[in-house]
Amino acid sequence: MLRLTTGCNGHLSGEMGCGHPVEAVELEKSVAYQDAISSKRAFAYQVVYSSAGESKLPTSKRFLIGLLPIVALAGCGEAPDSKKAAVETAQVVRVFTVEKESLQREISAVGTVRYRRETPLGFTTPGKVAVVRFEEGDFVKRGALLSALDAPTVGADVSVSVAERDRARAEFDRVRSLYADGWITKARFESADAAVKAADARVRQAGFARSTAQLYAPSSGVVLQRNVQPGQVIAAGMPALILGEADDGFVFRVPIVDRDASKLRVGMTADIMIESAGEGPVSATISEIDGRANEATGAFTVQFRLPSRANLRSGQIGTANIKLPALESGDLLQIPATALFGVRTGEGLVYVVAKNNRVETRNVAIERVSDTFVTVSGGIKPGDKVVTSGLEKLRTGSPVRIIATQP
Repeated sequence: MLRLTTGCNGHLSGEMGCGHPVEAVELEKSVAYQDAISSKRAFAYQVVYSSAGESKLPTSKRFLIGLLPIVALAGCGEAPDSKKAAVETAQVVRVFTVEKESLQREISAVGTVRYRRETPLGFTTPGKVAVVRFEEGDFVKRGALLSALDAPTVGADVSVSVAERDRARAEFDRVRSLYADGWITKARFESADAAVKAADARVRQAGFARSTAQLYAPSSGVVLQRNVQPGQVIAAGMPALILGEADDGFVFRVPIVDRDASKLRVGMTADIMIESAGEGPVSATISEIDGRANEATGAFTVQFRLPSRANLRSGQIGTANIKLPALESGDLLQIPATALFGVRTGEGLVYVVAKNNRVETRNVAIERVSDTFVTVSGGIKPGDKVVTSGLEKLRTGSPVRIIATQP
């Protein structure tokens, strides 16, 4: 670079960028330098004159001024920088070894503990409730009186039925005598006979209603729900109580969507975790699968028979992990979800560590996704090591150093 200064004698003096002095050159007009375009071997400048007219400098001096920068660069040129080859650093990664037996299949679903038999109990005749002897949650023994209708009301129905029967019989005796003498038609006689039979049926019905005006427990169990209060009038068949029959034990009911329900069979095992019951997971087997899906949810109810436990209660919530048979097809493999990147519809990418400890990019088809694992096909095979950590720092061909292998 050329630096110009004005000396005490009014002359310009200069100095090269490398420190060599330059003879001063007198200039009548100001000189402006513009370092617009440069390289390490050449640059251009422009001398701008004022509008007063042409320069009074001799041609030889103007030539000298133009030559100075070139001479300066020729004497002070720098040698080109030598580029050092970048050293590739191996990325530290964790890998997962793909194996056929690594494919685990299970279905997890939330369900509810229920008594195997929860029976609604009610009266076969309408009436006024006289007494309800138990509350919800109470344990009752087989044969215990649970509730009863008002006795006078039921007794009155029986009395009315008997009176109507007696009147029908008396009328029938009179009609029969008249029919024998030929005073009435056969149709009138048959009508009286039918009235007697109907009255007899009403008496029997009233007697049955009186006998069923009291509600007894069909087995030992727990009152799960109480729907009536003393003094309430109820209709025939209305559930007064719901009894959980302890003799048949508990079951665990789980709603399963149709896609998964089609894979289940009676006898398959599951680990059921009921936190409120404690004591860890319970091993149970499928005892029943509904033949029809729930119209509202579209799910099938799957029932597991639970072993007897003192701390089980109807209504407890739990989770069932249902174990499915391993797939026999070698085309489907399971890898951690953390190994997958570049996911698109139905496919994704994984990094596989090659023999030279450099990664290769493989394309895989996504068959099924769970919480932590992905079932894939194509692109990889048993024995391949897929990278599960540090994927964002890798590219195809990147060197890696394995610090841990997940079996």
